[in-house]
Amino acid sequence: MTGRGTPATVLLAKRGVTHRTHPYDVPADAPNYGALVASVLGVAPARVFKTLVAEVDGMLTVAVVPVTGELDLKALAAAADGKRATLAERATAERVTGYVRGGISPLGQRKRLPTVLDASALDHPTVYVSAGRRGLQVELDPADLVTLTGARTARLATA
Repeated sequence: MTGRGTPATVLLAKRGVTHRTHPYDVPADAPNYGALVASVLGVAPARVFKTLVAEVDGMLTVAVVPVTGELDLKALAAAADGKRATLAERATAERVTGYVRGGISPLGQRKRLPTVLDASALDHPTVYVSAGRRGLQVELDPADLVTLTGARTARLATA
């Protein structure tokens, strides 16, 4: 990194969590963005996760799913003990998390939201999530991600 951290990396350092940051250069509007990020980083796409903000019965909730699939909104609603889920508006997601689209991290958000992590994350020794800005991923143990976010785990992604 260039000497200054993001709220996500500051949180990891403050808590003493083992992690590694990985910069990358992929255009934000590239098709198959997540798969390209995985390719540039040289890791299996199933280990790279995207962070989405959704509304479950009107309550904002974070979903963290592999870039290899899409978020199953019905599965998210069920995992969050709700009936209906929709993706939040971009402006809402940015305002509540303190991050910009393409750089939303599940860690160090402005307001801690209920979080659901796709259970497939637990199949890997480490996973990659946004470090809080475009062009930077953080690699960490999925158990640490669960602990730091207070996440529930559930199958959320469609293949």
